[in-house]
Amino acid sequence: MKFSVCMCVYRNDIPAHFDTAVRSIYHNQSLKPDEVIVVVDGPVNNEIEDILQSFKSSISLKIIRFKNNQGHATARKAGIEAASNEIIALMDADDISRPERFKKQLEYMEKYPDIAVLGGQIDEFIDTEHNTVGRRIVPCNDIDIYKRLKRQCPFNQMTVVMRKDQYLKADGYLDWHFNEDYYLWIRMAEAGCSFANLPDVLVNVRVGEEMYARRGGWKYFRSEEGLQRYMFRKGMISLPRYIYNTTGRFVVQVALPNKIRGWVFRKFFRQSNDINV
Repeated sequence: MKFSVCMCVYRNDIPAHFDTAVRSIYHNQSLKPDEVIVVVDGPVNNEIEDILQSFKSSISLKIIRFKNNQGHATARKAGIEAASNEIIALMDADDISRPERFKKQLEYMEKYPDIAVLGGQIDEFIDTEHNTVGRRIVPCNDIDIYKRLKRQCPFNQMTVVMRKDQYLKADGYLDWHFNEDYYLWIRMAEAGCSFANLPDVLVNVRVGEEMYARRGGWKYFRSEEGLQRYMFRKGMISLPRYIYNTTGRFVVQVALPNKIRGWVFRKFFRQSNDINV
């Protein structure tokens, strides 16, 4: 099965991390994509430009450029729309895909043609891949994924592969500040799509205190509360579930300072940091 990988890069991405991310989804993969699409979301520095040019000779690389930064949803949408293949894999510009990621995912997608979205597990690390601090576990079967969807995002976005025609049934990525991916999965669920996650860790993800800072504050809370309200209006969750979900988010995202929020995430929303990788 032919497949495309879609990535986005913007001015705040670190060139060395971007270089490693691209190598991890092509040069280091046991099954290589047929094309890599990189959306350059606004002006970037010369180092990133040099990295893009250096890959042109070894990768079937398609580059899409925005003159000004358009944001996550618009950039993702443009990359997917430009993809030549039906199977689309997502990747972030600072994470590292494991070598067997695409082989495992494409074999699964070929075996189960009804699955619209397939993700997997992630290990989170600080500074180096050997310094693993947590593992975000998501449910694997369709029923459990739908249950998780009613509480929180059931996919690790940077691990996802999906079928383009199923993605388009839900109108693709639409703007929802901080939570474009969660909003997409909710709408794909409304459209009747089938979901799965592999039990395997597929991507190593960079984290730090700044990540927990981004997951807090009034703007982030309003974004998350809005999604819970959307599901409530659509009849996907009950009023008690809406109140429970939003109350918990208010405590973690608004009431707690960043350092304590980081501890809460690692303690209650991640597997133990004593991980054999």
